[in-house]
Amino acid sequence: MELQQYLQIVRRYWRSTLATVFLCIALAAGFTVLQSPTYTATSSVFISVESGGTAGELSQGATYAERQVGSFISVATSAMVLQPVIDELVLDLSVKELAEKLSVSSPSATSIIKVSADDESAQRSADLANAVAASLQRSTEELAPPGPDGNRLVSATIIDQAVVPESPSAPLPGMNLALGGLLGLLLGFGQAVLRTVLDTRVRTTEDVADLTDAPVLAAIEHHEPSHVANRAATAGGGVQWASAEAYRKLRTSIGFVGLGGERRSSMVITSSVDSEGKTETATNLARVLALAGERVLLIDADLRRPAVGERLRIDSELGLSDVLTGRGSLHDLIIAMPPGHLSVLPAGTVPPNPSELLGSEAMQHLLATVERQYDYVLLDAPPLLPVTDAVILAAQTGGAVVVSRSGSVRRQQLATALSALESADATLLGVVLNDVPSLRADSYGYYTPTKVQPV
Repeated sequence: MELQQYLQIVRRYWRSTLATVFLCIALAAGFTVLQSPTYTATSSVFISVESGGTAGELSQGATYAERQVGSFISVATSAMVLQPVIDELVLDLSVKELAEKLSVSSPSATSIIKVSADDESAQRSADLANAVAASLQRSTEELAPPGPDGNRLVSATIIDQAVVPESPSAPLPGMNLALGGLLGLLLGFGQAVLRTVLDTRVRTTEDVADLTDAPVLAAIEHHEPSHVANRAATAGGGVQWASAEAYRKLRTSIGFVGLGGERRSSMVITSSVDSEGKTETATNLARVLALAGERVLLIDADLRRPAVGERLRIDSELGLSDVLTGRGSLHDLIIAMPPGHLSVLPAGTVPPNPSELLGSEAMQHLLATVERQYDYVLLDAPPLLPVTDAVILAAQTGGAVVVSRSGSVRRQQLATALSALESADATLLGVVLNDVPSLRADSYGYYTPTKVQPV
């Protein structure tokens, strides 16, 4: 992934990432509050070796003392050293439990042993460190081998007595919160990347480009309509001002598709699955084409769940199905809509055999007739995956425009829908990405929607 893609991931999942960071910080804070304060006191013991007066003997003695330090570090946590401490301080602890409270170490290349004791009591931590150091001193003298003169070759001297600590060594609130925040950032970003990898929904034009070579004709941004735009759209299927520019771009793109070959004026507007905005796209596209002076016929070819009539608030009791079955004439059932360049043919009576009706010779004859009369014939068809109606229509017209709702349809669903068109030798004119989240500060969404002219 490139840096820009990572930034898009963070921008998409910033809420969950921020929630993860706050959760980890809260857990770190809770752990800090629940943790009992611990005090640490340290004493130091120096190990020396009796040696001769020459430089060589002194050097050998120092080297021998350094080697012995490692042995006495292990001795410091043995029963030989700790049991006398338990008896002296009257501790209700076993040797193993007392050893867990101790930390014995030696700075590199020295003969010094540091004994640190941790305890919830500051005074007791100092008492433990001093008592262990004194017991280690006695044990060292007992374990050291005697020299020729009867004196011990190795001796231990306490050089630093442990003092009562003034502040606890743990917990460290600042460090715990910082670590919680860092862990939250890592987990938050990790879950965002994981969700992106596992998310198979189509969201961007790049996702569409990965599935097909067909162009993305337009990206319709998501827009919460105002009351003014809502009333206008409800009254006659008007286009919201904030989205009108995107539909004008779609109108321009539609004007270029099919150039270079035998161009037909009819096209199917469909989608992969339901609720992707195909009817909204079809009605708004018809409107902007009509406003540009084009003669447009919008046909509700969804004979299963017709929605154009309800959306445009027109009578859809009679329409396409009645024309195809001979119960009505095309001229009588077409409804003219203002401003004068848009005509609508509703779905009409819902038939029991929509697929057969749409693939009939009557449908082919109707398409040939209306293509001669109108500059654009838009057919709002059912989704591609549930039924075959849209595939049948696309094969009889100039092609299909597939509407995909951003963040709704899955990549596999869109790929299967496009494959269905390809298998029927139907032309894919392009894809319209609908309901794209508005992420740019300079998008048209910040303008106040003006009153629009209803269709």
